[in-house]
Amino acid sequence: MAKRKPSPADASEAVPGTAAAPPEGYTVLARRYRPQSFLDLVGQEPVAQALTNALQSNRVAHAYLFTGARGVGKTSTARILAKALNCERGPTATPCGTCDSCRAIAAGEDVDVLEIDGASNRGIDEVREIRQNVQFRPTRSQYKIYIIDEVHMLTAPAFNALLKTLEEPPPHVKFIFATTEAQKIPITILSRCQRFDFAGIATGRIVERLKQVVVGEGMQADDEALELVARRAGGSMRDAQSLLDQLLAFGDSKLTVEHVHRLLGTANEDRVAELAAAVLARDAKRALEMLGAAIDEGIQPGEILDQLIDYWRDLMVVNSAGVEGQTLSVGSKHRDAVKGQAQAASLDALLAGLDVLVSSKARARGSNHGRVLLEMALVRLSRLGDLVSLAQLAQWLAQGPDGKEARAAAPRPTQTAGPLPRLTPPPEAVKKKELNGTDGAALLTLTPQTLTEVWQRVLEKIDRPFLANDLGKSDSLAISGPNSLVMRFPPGYNRPCERCQEPTQVKFLEGLLRQLTGQPWNLRFETGSGVGGPSTPSAAGEDTETSPARLRRQQEEALAAPLLKRAVDLLGAQVVRMDDGFGVVPPPSAARPEPTEAEEA
Repeated sequence: MAKRKPSPADASEAVPGTAAAPPEGYTVLARRYRPQSFLDLVGQEPVAQALTNALQSNRVAHAYLFTGARGVGKTSTARILAKALNCERGPTATPCGTCDSCRAIAAGEDVDVLEIDGASNRGIDEVREIRQNVQFRPTRSQYKIYIIDEVHMLTAPAFNALLKTLEEPPPHVKFIFATTEAQKIPITILSRCQRFDFAGIATGRIVERLKQVVVGEGMQADDEALELVARRAGGSMRDAQSLLDQLLAFGDSKLTVEHVHRLLGTANEDRVAELAAAVLARDAKRALEMLGAAIDEGIQPGEILDQLIDYWRDLMVVNSAGVEGQTLSVGSKHRDAVKGQAQAASLDALLAGLDVLVSSKARARGSNHGRVLLEMALVRLSRLGDLVSLAQLAQWLAQGPDGKEARAAAPRPTQTAGPLPRLTPPPEAVKKKELNGTDGAALLTLTPQTLTEVWQRVLEKIDRPFLANDLGKSDSLAISGPNSLVMRFPPGYNRPCERCQEPTQVKFLEGLLRQLTGQPWNLRFETGSGVGGPSTPSAAGEDTETSPARLRRQQEEALAAPLLKRAVDLLGAQVVRMDDGFGVVPPPSAARPEPTEAEEA
């Protein structure tokens, strides 16, 4: 960045590295401390080095594109490059800053360096005017330089009109484009420019520059306050200087953290840490009370939400990578607390909490209920300890009533499979079933051996004649998995199957099964041959096996395949359905014929 400019009284005496100030009025810090040479650029050393080498080796291109976030030095670098080209001692990598050309370019008043706003001069007529003017030589300098800011705002016809001139401009013309959205620029323009990407400036570098500005202004500021301002800027030097300018006008002779929080409407780090501690302790009542007290003091809910997002991001980073060498939003005095909280919580819980906060931030945009959304987020964060991971749920489902793995004893989906692990309902549930009409009868255990008996009891309790008639058309019923039944209808009975699949009928039948067995069952209906389907002899009459026996043999052969065997061993998978033709390799005659020349064409 540039050194502090002289006072208006000394404006007539040019000082190297400073811009000329207007004779009257106040100039903001972002303009007064603007970089005036490549050495003054903060955080953009690679770009400065590349341009310096190009000037020293006389390899300056005819068009440059500077892209990056706001306030990182794109336009300032364009002005420095213009001064380096048109300085009376130039082209040089170290412009003097004192000649008429350098002073005029720094003030934005040079007749040969034209700064154009692409947002307000975006039409084809403006570009046509540029094309006409590039033919004329510069008035007093060596080059005529066009600096077009926010060039992505130009229209498509304007870009097309600029193509030929941009590719082969006169030797006395240079183009410098600046934009924050390079992806909106046509590739035909990008291919004609040398592109430089400006990175965001690190927080530490911004703090160093802000300290220089504070000293230059004859003020004082706490290091913690300047660090808070730098973090707030988000990598933008201009944003940091603008905020500092506002704070210096707001505070006393010394800028403190309290001044920053009062102006921005944010909570201090102690309050944010206490609020996070209450949430992590699952004390929703205390968290809501602290939030209410903060809002009553004038702290904005949106600012608290942003701070909590940063805090949870710190917890995630510390949990994953530790504290050392990490860039955190909290100060040094809170890092030990963050480390302890991150180690006490699981990474999944922290990720879920961060997702809750970010989602609340997205919902808060355009909403008039920011406080309600923040309170909802705090309550949800306080309840994250009750969440169970999918891996834990899968482990629980794989366990039987005695807590042992039920995978090995899981039956295959046939009528002759072994008994299923039975989940005995608690006494309260049994008593409830008795009151609901079981007349105190003992609950039945549904296994492949008792399947026929239990289903007969179900049919006896059905008081819907049409449903009973449709069920009578099925040809098989089998246990397909834990608490799961599948009923098959032969081919051609699609309509009865569809009527049985209606939600009301399924719910009615599952209710009868639960009433008789005391545990929930899922009932599924299918059509076509399969488990327990009808026998289908071959055309030659060679296959005399019954359908269940043949299907059991096919399943055993299928489960011998390495892929399915691996799935059963690792995941506890079960065969739910086997379609006709599974595992059958078609004969060579059934292979698809080679395409003809006409088909290939």
